[in-house]
Amino acid sequence: MVEADTCKPSGKLRGKKPPPGQCDSNCCEDGKFYTTYKCSPLVSSHTKGKLTINSFAAGGEGGGPSECDNRYHSDDEPVVALSTGWFNNKKRCSKYITIHGNGKSVKAKVVDECDSAKGCDSEHGYQPPCPNNIVDASKAVWKALGVPENDWGLMNIYWSDAN
Repeated sequence: MVEADTCKPSGKLRGKKPPPGQCDSNCCEDGKFYTTYKCSPLVSSHTKGKLTINSFAAGGEGGGPSECDNRYHSDDEPVVALSTGWFNNKKRCSKYITIHGNGKSVKAKVVDECDSAKGCDSEHGYQPPCPNNIVDASKAVWKALGVPENDWGLMNIYWSDAN
């Protein structure tokens, strides 16, 4: 069994075509169904996940200010958004996680949720719901892991709550 399958989907949502100019990349498709999750795989000292890239800066693809502190964050700050289950109703807000990937590790602050339960609307930049195993990270995290810039985007990692 694949680890991500230990958390069953909570439903599906139907995509709507974004209004013109409202979505730049990874936009919802009209009529396509997207799987939603209210849970994520169990957290351990070696939690497998997928590292993605996001900008938490004003005007970045992250949308509005971060959910935890209602602020924007520089791309030079090691910050992340976690899938809904891992975000755990803001219980990980402002806490640090340690991310291991590419033979290195980095501590990053949890500042936002990568919503696995909702999407395809203005609040979510007309993007589909997040998968349930995502650590959506700033450029600073990718740099600290020593990943060449042309390889940024998606990488298998593992993470744990930092002390």
